[in-house]
Amino acid sequence: MLLVVDNGSVYTGSIIESLKEIRADHKRVAYDKITEQEIGKSRSIILSGRTRNDPLMNMTNSKLIRYALAEKKPLLGICYGAEILAITLGGTIRKMAQPRHGIHEANVLKENILCSGKLQVFESHSYKVSALDSCFETIASSDDCKFEIFQYRGQNIFGTQFHPEMSKDGKSLLKNFVSTKN
Repeated sequence: MLLVVDNGSVYTGSIIESLKEIRADHKRVAYDKITEQEIGKSRSIILSGRTRNDPLMNMTNSKLIRYALAEKKPLLGICYGAEILAITLGGTIRKMAQPRHGIHEANVLKENILCSGKLQVFESHSYKVSALDSCFETIASSDDCKFEIFQYRGQNIFGTQFHPEMSKDGKSLLKNFVSTKN
């Protein structure tokens, strides 16, 4: 089962619809309702975006990131999920001069299992990952976001600054993520 951590994003429903389209076995659980049993049953984890800051949300997501690393479980952090992935493992975020919203082009820089070439991605954020620890590799970038997609040390642990659930190219990325193995 794929565990979808609902951090309150307006787009979490679209993640669920995308997973239904690709027939992925999944369970949606609010960040403050997750049980140890659900975490243990998960084959992989998706961390959704968010609409507000919450210390419990940050702590829960950081704990899930450390769990995924320790257990070598695939993890995909989307928007806020990518930001908390970066922060948990030594990176930083910063407020953007202008919020970014709508379809933008991202360029894949490194061969990977999720995507290739140029991607049309949906952005909806006013913060972005501004620095990554050396444990990460940049997979894709855009004109305004250097770290559109990043990966932890060749493992199936990824962050996307954009919302893959909101574009055709992004949905292909989600499908490829669902196919990843530990």
